[in-house]
Amino acid sequence: MNEQMRRLWAATEAKLIGRGGISEVSRATGLARNTIAGGILELELLKTEASNKKKSHNDLIRRRGGGRKCLNDKIPMLTAQLEELVEPATRGDPESPLRWTCKSTRKLSEELKRRGFNAGYRTVCRLLKNLDYSLQAPSKTHEGGRHRDRNAQFEYISNRVLDFQRRGQPVVSVDAKKKENVGDFKNGGREWRPKGSPEKVRVYDFVDKELGKALPYGVYDITLNRGWVSVGIDHDTADFAVETLRRWWNTMGKALYPKAEEIMITADGGGSNGSRNRLWKVAIQKLADDVHLKISICHFPPGTSKWNKIEHRMFSHITKNWRGRSLESLEIIVNLIGSTTTATGLKINAQLDTNSYETGIKVRDEELAALQIKRAEFHGEWNYTIIPKIEP
Repeated sequence: MNEQMRRLWAATEAKLIGRGGISEVSRATGLARNTIAGGILELELLKTEASNKKKSHNDLIRRRGGGRKCLNDKIPMLTAQLEELVEPATRGDPESPLRWTCKSTRKLSEELKRRGFNAGYRTVCRLLKNLDYSLQAPSKTHEGGRHRDRNAQFEYISNRVLDFQRRGQPVVSVDAKKKENVGDFKNGGREWRPKGSPEKVRVYDFVDKELGKALPYGVYDITLNRGWVSVGIDHDTADFAVETLRRWWNTMGKALYPKAEEIMITADGGGSNGSRNRLWKVAIQKLADDVHLKISICHFPPGTSKWNKIEHRMFSHITKNWRGRSLESLEIIVNLIGSTTTATGLKINAQLDTNSYETGIKVRDEELAALQIKRAEFHGEWNYTIIPKIEP
């Protein structure tokens, strides 16, 4: 097809599509929007037989090779300059003004113009596609420093879990979910509502001093696919974490495992239940003394918290359940957590914990030495068992 035929064909397709047709045909063919719009005008002129008042259509057809030359052919250095701007750290000047700003097509166009290349943002977009560039979001792949015994620790945890399950002993995964603002704040995600009536929420996410934040801490039973979540209102401390374990055992665990002699806990390496947290071990000792059970703990290696089963077997489903809803009160948060279920049978009990937990508690060396702790031969700092003290 010659130039006129292409223009009229594109205009016909755009008219058949209707609203948004010009944009859709422009994206599909690469023709400019004003070219397609001009073709639609020509079609209207043909229909009204008024085209004889304008130039003849043959006069509108340029000879082969006519028209504006491709900017990249006209200025061969343009592509090289564009690549230099897109990757200033590796291929260009580290002091480039685009080094610390969003590299949108408009900003790239502005910088090219400052360098003497009159290229619009649409031209920049076309050139980037020709260079195999596309819009991409950062991908989470780096897990930090990799410990040499990382895989061996995973195998150790797996074998311990299988051993406990074989003997009918409880195995739980524990962790704290991220803190949530309480109030009519925007929450990620969408849910079905009447058309044109989205839920009205606050513009800014500043913490409401009266409502505060919610601190969910969870206990997930790996074997039975059951969960417990305490929603705290104070601080995420070791005492809060162990109090959640105590509530889980007294409310759920004791009934589910009446013949239990030992509890196994898998936990992250840091935070309120971290392997180096002294208060965590002291609080676990108190729990072991109260429930008269040995408590074995296995921590995941540094930088591998996402492998903890509570993350993708319980917390992810809670997040999906309250997506698109504002968490206006603690009661709503507790109810949303407690109503979370899955097709695989997940059930969760949730309870509000209104206690206050002191921060900055120092554990003396004498208290640590008094613990009835038995460390494993393999990485005793990650794998250990706390034994209840014998009653006098």
